[in-house]
Amino acid sequence: MLKNLFKREEPKKTSNKKVVVVSGLPRSGTSMMMKMLTEGGIPAVTDELREADEDNPNGYFEIEEVKALKDGEKQWVYTARGKVVKVISYLLEFLPTDLTYDVIFMDREIHEVLASQKKMLQRRNETSAISDANMEAQYRGHLKAVKYWLPRQANIRVMYVKYNEMVNSPETLVPAIVEFLEMSLNVEAMKSVPNPSLYRNR
Repeated sequence: MLKNLFKREEPKKTSNKKVVVVSGLPRSGTSMMMKMLTEGGIPAVTDELREADEDNPNGYFEIEEVKALKDGEKQWVYTARGKVVKVISYLLEFLPTDLTYDVIFMDREIHEVLASQKKMLQRRNETSAISDANMEAQYRGHLKAVKYWLPRQANIRVMYVKYNEMVNSPETLVPAIVEFLEMSLNVEAMKSVPNPSLYRNR
């Protein structure tokens, strides 16, 4: 009788599926990688609110809830197991720590990132309040910090992918990504996504 009264509750079991995360700085090729992975067969977590435009002709593959990670809004991430979601590098540290992640981190030359951002702002008739020099210093400092932090997380595996190499040699890098993710994906469909004509800021 007492044994029943004080019966210990077993913790609820959760799926052991990993969350695939595409990350990097803004304008570093994250949308291209999201397109590649979805073409390969991984469902994307996206609300489709931000439509494709001249800056990202293939779409943005974003979900607004990502921005609320730093405010503690994380429950939605648990629905992303077995799927791919785009999380800007500044927000990686706010992902739930009781899930496991395979992170594809897009690396792009800082000057190309800045040039791409400037073009995007010009199309929107906007200007940055921060100089290129200050922005470059901030980006470099952030990348140094996040690349130090990532390999020290027991629940995260990371693969760094250089944007320019992916655009120029997808036939080499795509199989490496598939091998890293340990998934059966459509390699040919993934290879067809990178478009050198969209590599406009070098």
